[in-house]
Amino acid sequence: MGCIGSKRTRGDENVKKIRKPKPWKHSEPITRTQLKQMRDEFWDTAPHYGGQREIWDALRVAAESEITHAQAIINSAGVIVQNDDLTICYDERGARYELPKYVLSEPINMIHEN
Repeated sequence: MGCIGSKRTRGDENVKKIRKPKPWKHSEPITRTQLKQMRDEFWDTAPHYGGQREIWDALRVAAESEITHAQAIINSAGVIVQNDDLTICYDERGARYELPKYVLSEPINMIHEN
């Protein structure tokens, strides 16, 4: 028996299932090369804004993986997911990690290069 609203801690009942972000549109159409550059710049600078390097690394691998693998990575790293699209997460010490949508998915107005 527990308090109203308390959660049981058995199995995966407390794990928030992650999903891909909803489709989004960049302010101006960009190429895959530009998107890659934006992502590389984000991941290179993100650890300097706080949090643990190991969590940033796990978030990057999860962001670049299929959903089932991403879920396993997030679970094993102890990441606490606030938004199920991974845009806001926390580590076990309470540090906040904000991920822009462009590191999680491609915009709908991407220019496809040949």
